[in-house]
Amino acid sequence: MSEIISISNGSLTASIDTMGAQLMSLRKGESEYLWQGDSNWWPRRAPILFPIVGVLKDGEAESAEGTISLARHGLARLNQFKVVEQSPSSVTLQLKSTEETRKSYPYDFELKLIFSVDGDTLTQTYEVTNPANVVLPFTLGAHPAFNIPIPGVKTSSLDQYHLSFTRSWTSYGPSITDDGLCDYATPQKLIVDSDTLDLSWELIDREKTITLEDVPDRRITLTSDITANRIESEIEDTITNDVYETHGIQMDFEGFDYLGIWSAAPGCPFIALEPWCGIADTVDCDGIFEHKPGIISLEPGQSIAKTLSIKVF
Repeated sequence: MSEIISISNGSLTASIDTMGAQLMSLRKGESEYLWQGDSNWWPRRAPILFPIVGVLKDGEAESAEGTISLARHGLARLNQFKVVEQSPSSVTLQLKSTEETRKSYPYDFELKLIFSVDGDTLTQTYEVTNPANVVLPFTLGAHPAFNIPIPGVKTSSLDQYHLSFTRSWTSYGPSITDDGLCDYATPQKLIVDSDTLDLSWELIDREKTITLEDVPDRRITLTSDITANRIESEIEDTITNDVYETHGIQMDFEGFDYLGIWSAAPGCPFIALEPWCGIADTVDCDGIFEHKPGIISLEPGQSIAKTLSIKVF
């Protein structure tokens, strides 16, 4: 049976569902940063993507161990995880392959999700182990959606938000077809020698999913220039300055080579920021699972870990 596990350091609290190891809440004090799900828009909140990101062309691919048949984003989000370790500020959940998972993904695997809070930061680590004697091919990713407006920000219009990068760069990534496939013949080139991407509903509606490759330093910051809190601070000689707080979300995702940006529809009150290790099949893919962009091939007996962090302010 599904269980909600909460971890906290007194300031930041995260809640995780054992079904799918899905982050269900991320609160700083009484302020909720994570989208809370709504079937009118999108019922999920932050699903775990494994062993694929996005879709397989025609829903199937061939692999060294047989046919893989998986729905969008794979099977982890649909399975019950086991709590294997827990403290007040951290929890580790584990999913192991079963006879049922092998029907659609003919591989043995062990997937751990380790959540921990420290200061204003949630850290989420994926740890994959190959217990078998054959190479384990997979991709993985995160899909957290964040409330718009961000707590402390006055506006719910996405046009008033932007993503900031650590330096100026020129982005590149595939466009996304109506079937969810990646098309490099018509690439997205949304950032040209800039350290900022201005968001808008028109942009989200046009691009469906924004896909960025090789984000500088694997760091993004979501903020708005419009704040809800205006603080008046008095300086010693009675001069009063207006000080504006900045509120937002900073995400670090070293080891994740792609970033997806998505929302359900214009006007939807959330934006999803999704670090990925791989992407959906391309329109011209050959149907071989091991040939997918970003595929990780894990040798027998080996483990690999990927970590992302979410800082709220």
